[in-house]
Formats: sequence, structure tokens, C-alpha cells
Amino acid sequence: MTVPEFGLLVLAGVGAGLIGSVAGLASLISYPALLATGMPPLVANVTNTVALTLNSVGSVSASRPELAGQQRRLVRLALAGVLGGATGAVLLLITPSAAFEKLVPFLIAGASGAILVQRPPRELAARGAADHAAHPHRDHSGIAVGTFAISIYGGYFGAAAGVLMLAMFLLFTGDGMPRSNALKNVVLGVANSVAAVGYAFFSDVAWLAALPLALGFFVGGRVGPSIVRRAPQTALRRAIAVAGLGLALHLGLDAFR
Repeated sequence: MTVPEFGLLVLAGVGAGLIGSVAGLASLISYPALLATGMPPLVANVTNTVALTLNSVGSVSASRPELAGQQRRLVRLALAGVLGGATGAVLLLITPSAAFEKLVPFLIAGASGAILVQRPPRELAARGAADHAAHPHRDHSGIAVGTFAISIYGGYFGAAAGVLMLAMFLLFTGDGMPRSNALKNVVLGVANSVAAVGYAFFSDVAWLAALPLALGFFVGGRVGPSIVRRAPQTALRRAIAVAGLGLALHLGLDAFR
């Protein structure tokens, strides 16, 4: 790896970690950065997942106030995240690299489309709070199932998995943006970590690329939670979604030419 590539991955990790902890969009920045170094899609994906573990370490370590009082919920949802992340990793390990390369453009396009149509977090939080006020003692039974399903996707590929999980938590927990975002960081971090362990033992990880990316992820993830309370996210999500659709088109043309 060259010095410019090392620097590119550190900067990409910082940006992806910051945006990931704020809006759940890390992989839409870090994955293309790995591809830009000439890495094959499957290797880039597993390397990205391994590096993402430090993003979770950084963001969770800065989110302790928001996690207070959520211990029981965390245990239940973290278990769903472990099972989902492991399932997603197994699915990726048995997917042929050629098939994965053709599938990636559709995954990125779907993730970008989900970002574009997602309702604003404040609106989701208001709806969730209203539902929680009507049923103050109910923690929606479908939240564990939804966490498991999203964690499968997170373990397999992961672009915009944070967006989907954050939207679900805002709707079903009755909590606001900071607490729901902190919960998302923990649960998705657990799912990614389980998948990363599987990839470290059973897949090809580009460790020289994972290191600078992980360092950047940690810095960005550590700073992100302090920004999440006041960061305007709508324009950011839309810009990244449009860029993601462009990336999906580019990768699709390469995969199917």
C-alpha cells in the first residue's frame, strides 16, 4: 500500500465514522474508498466490516449518557444483533465472489433509495413518542425481529443498515434521536463485530488497508455523538444517497459489461 492510499483510507475512515455515528451511512463512504485502492469488491466488503468495529468502539464510548437506563433493552437487542450478524457473515462466506460483485450495485442502489425515502428523524421520533405515550409500558414486540433482520443485512453488506435500524428504534422505542442513535451504535456494532470475527478467520481481509481505515473510523466515531444533537442531516443524507446511486450505476456497468 502506498502512502497516498494510506492517507486516503484514514481520511475516508474519519469521514465515514463521523457520518456513520450521526446518520448511519459509513459504508457508503468507506466501501468506495477501498474500491478506489484497486481492491476486489468481496475483499473490500469484509475489510470494511472488520474496520467498522473501531467505529462502534469510538461512538459507544462517547454515548454513555444516552445509554443510561437502557440496559435491559440493550441485552435483548444485542442478542438479536449477534445472531443476525453471524447469519449475515455466513451468507457472505458462501456467496461466490462473482455473484457478490453483481449483487453489490443492487445493494447500494437499494440502500441509497432507502435513504432518499426515509422520513426525517424528528418526524419519526415524534411519531414514536406519541405511540409510547399511548402505550407507556410496551416495548414493541417486533423490535427484536426487526433488529435481527437488519443485523443480517449489516453482517452481509451493511450500507445504510444504520439508517434502517435508527428509523426502527425512533418509531418503536419512544426515545428521541440521541438515545435511539446510541442504541443503534451499540447493536449494530455488536452485529458488525461478530461478522468481523468470522471474516478474520474464514475470509481474506486486507489488514494493511483495514488498519488506517479503522483508525479513521475510531476518530470519526468518537467525535460523532457530540455532533448528533445539532447536526442538520436531511441535506447530508440526500447528497450521499445521490452519490450512492451514481456509485451503484458505475459498479453495475462494470459488473455486467
